[in-house]
Amino acid sequence: MAYGSGGGSGSGMSSGKMSDKQKADLKKHMDKHKKDMSVSEQKAHRMKMMSRMRKGMSISQAHKDIMK
Repeated sequence: MAYGSGGGSGSGMSSGKMSDKQKADLKKHMDKHKKDMSVSEQKAHRMKMMSRMRKGMSISQAHKDIMK
């Protein structure tokens, strides 16, 4: 089964698909934060962001939720 617009870093488990705008926003968000995180932290953070965004949270809501 093809997982649409191959999101790069092997994130093939999109249950609730993210829009291209969400993906672009997330990429910007990750670029902004990558200097503060190790590679494994980035991956974990990205996954958490994605799961929240699939539930309909915005970037800032998802980030705040994770950083609590």
